[in-house]
Amino acid sequence: MEHLEGRQSVLAALSASQRRFHSILLRRGIHAESVAEIIDLAAQRHVPVRYVEEGELAAHAHGTTHGGVIALCGPKPRLDANGLQELLDRTPGPPLLLLLEGIDDARNLGFAIRTAEAMGVTALLIKRHVWDFDAAEVARPASGAYERLPLVQLADTAPLARLSARGVRLIGCLANAKRTIHECDLCGPVLLVIGGEKRGVSGAVRSVCDAFATIPTVGGASSLALSHAAAIVCAEALRQRRARAALDADAAGSSTSAAPPRTDSC
Repeated sequence: MEHLEGRQSVLAALSASQRRFHSILLRRGIHAESVAEIIDLAAQRHVPVRYVEEGELAAHAHGTTHGGVIALCGPKPRLDANGLQELLDRTPGPPLLLLLEGIDDARNLGFAIRTAEAMGVTALLIKRHVWDFDAAEVARPASGAYERLPLVQLADTAPLARLSARGVRLIGCLANAKRTIHECDLCGPVLLVIGGEKRGVSGAVRSVCDAFATIPTVGGASSLALSHAAAIVCAEALRQRRARAALDADAAGSSTSAAPPRTDSC
């Protein structure tokens, strides 16, 4: 049984309707307006709601930031390699995928998930053997994105080869790569690989990458945290895709306009 803490996490999980809920605990005396949406959704999903004392909430909570709202529920389903392929079949336009290797902090993972969703990432991939996080610790900093963004667990690199076979380009982010992310075309189907802070991108994953790119930084600066690196790379992908869409729209609207410029491929 997992615990979700806080209004945003519980509301997002109810809205996503992927988990099996046991019950929702609300602090006795909580303002009705602040949890009205939760109560309505819980009724629609036939999830029991109980009003309890602060002591019972504290017994389930990890800290004091739950805001008087805790859900007792099953785990969020995660996709396997076949589920990822089915997701891509249903995805309109070129997918933007993100693989995080070696992440070892639940809050950083939560922040990365939150940013990935905001930047239009289709799904987040994580190796199965590194997934050992408390769902509540990931969900709180993700602010609902944990429930909405598809998460894929990988046992090995075979699913990456399947992605490559269907035309997804695998781009690994390395500090010593010759090209920067700004010089790579991130508008097509692409999987961005961010390595862990201790070991970087693994040799196994490097062996299946199609290209490598680096995040340009000021000389002498220390390396970026994984969640920050992921945010920068995903933001660049979104920037390129929006710019390309605008150029394509302008070109379609003018019969005399030249073809829009393209970013060099990595």
